[in-house]
Amino acid sequence: MNSAVDAALGSTGSDSTVSGTATPGSAVFGPEVDRFDQRVDELLERARNHPAAAKVFQAASHLGDFSLVWHLVGAARGVTSNKRATQAIALSALLGAESLIVNQGVKRVFKRERPTTSGDERFDVRTPSTSSFPSGHASSAVFAATVLTTWDGKKSAPLWFGLAAVVGTSRAFVRIHHASDVIGGAAVGLGLGLLVRPIVKRLR
Repeated sequence: MNSAVDAALGSTGSDSTVSGTATPGSAVFGPEVDRFDQRVDELLERARNHPAAAKVFQAASHLGDFSLVWHLVGAARGVTSNKRATQAIALSALLGAESLIVNQGVKRVFKRERPTTSGDERFDVRTPSTSSFPSGHASSAVFAATVLTTWDGKKSAPLWFGLAAVVGTSRAFVRIHHASDVIGGAAVGLGLGLLVRPIVKRLR
């Protein structure tokens, strides 16, 4: 790690060895996961002071709150046809169920601490009330991308999963989640998305 990154990590307490104090939420899944989280954080730190990156990922983090971006996507698609209007309603209902499963189910099992309480001090983000693993933003993003790709076809996958990747990454970027939380959330979202595919195919 170069000196600039060391200084930045030291100021935010991201590094698990800073001042001999472990990062909150570390030592839960083992040293390999901790090293992965730290390495990703080091890579993201190189972009945190870049104005364009900061604006994009902070905005993505806000838009991911309460799955807002996906409700907006559903609504935008819904104005084009009656079929897509029905899909918009279904997407919102499914996102509500997905959120309930993740936030009131999976998160209660792990109860992992977040790396920071309110995110990196350089970014203005909402203070969450739930635990860290898995990332709800990442799970809802990949879940929505899976549903939307089911409706719009494989050619739409780069658009929806690309947007999901930005939303998910934003949570590690603003330091409200560990990188492994984002990976875990994406896995949960994909699993739930594949689980409901037989249902959503009926609305395709």
